[in-house]
Amino acid sequence: MKSTFAGLDLGDEAFATDVADALGRVEDLLLAELSSGDEILTEAATHLAKAGGKRFRPMFAILASYFGPDPAGEDVITAATVVEMIHLATLYHDDVMDEAPLRRGAQSANSRWTNSIAILAGDFLFARASRLVSTLGPDSVRIIAETFAELVTGQMRETVGARGGDAVDHYLRVVWEKTGSLIAAAGRFGSMTSGADTVTVETLAKIGDIVGVAFQVSDDIIDIASVTGDSGKTPGTDVREGVHTLPVLYALAGDGPDTARLRELLLDPATGEARPLTDDAEVDEALHLLVASDGMARAQARLAQMADDAHAALATLPECPARAAFASLVDYTVARVG
Repeated sequence: MKSTFAGLDLGDEAFATDVADALGRVEDLLLAELSSGDEILTEAATHLAKAGGKRFRPMFAILASYFGPDPAGEDVITAATVVEMIHLATLYHDDVMDEAPLRRGAQSANSRWTNSIAILAGDFLFARASRLVSTLGPDSVRIIAETFAELVTGQMRETVGARGGDAVDHYLRVVWEKTGSLIAAAGRFGSMTSGADTVTVETLAKIGDIVGVAFQVSDDIIDIASVTGDSGKTPGTDVREGVHTLPVLYALAGDGPDTARLRELLLDPATGEARPLTDDAEVDEALHLLVASDGMARAQARLAQMADDAHAALATLPECPARAAFASLVDYTVARVG
């Protein structure tokens, strides 16, 4: 039986049913918490929650809770809901910054209403998440405050750029801060609120770190490699926007036969900075050169190493259906770019 998150095999049917029930409780609490304001605020704040999504972060928290004595308990459901609220809040703010017209196949909040409404809706989600996490005690409040700081720092770091520093280190730091930190918090929260011991909590937080970064790197690879296949995705979104992800950064730093041409295509000749590609023929050329580049091979090798690191951490945890589910998730992360 598969979960609602594609690629995650929950195996045992009874375990899958229990996890699905826990996710349903998260959904109920999420909508109840976001429906407590005035009518216009409720409509805007529940807009993205009702649009769906994989609910990956609460799923991660719930699975992590099975390494403690009280899996999927009430505090676990609260913690899982908090991390999803924070994730949704960041999406509202991201869409304003990116001027995105769509989110999850639906009209974005900023497009449907205004930037101001979208920002305020995101702020309301942060406020409700803060209220909810306060019921879990001061340690939980501290964890969420620190995670929120990482999310904001990552967005700021991405906005200002590497500023002469190592581009790959900068990119991976941004990915961890914007994506890995919240998934790490989900692993930490889920296991902590179920009563797991400190070593187990730290291990699950580490796995969240790795998986969060790995998923973003795999998305980076797919965005380029899908030009040669039928993934159902529009390839080259990042290069069209002038965003240099891990395979591109490795390729531009290399000395392969096509490196000079890639630099001509992807860098502004006057400043040496990333430039958007608007010509479809140039996008197609750049993607095909990137697929064949050493940069792509290095990015795939980096992703495989992340998977090995995650499996090594998982191997220290007790064998159970949740560990098997996490292992399936790690394998899927690598397989989806194979």
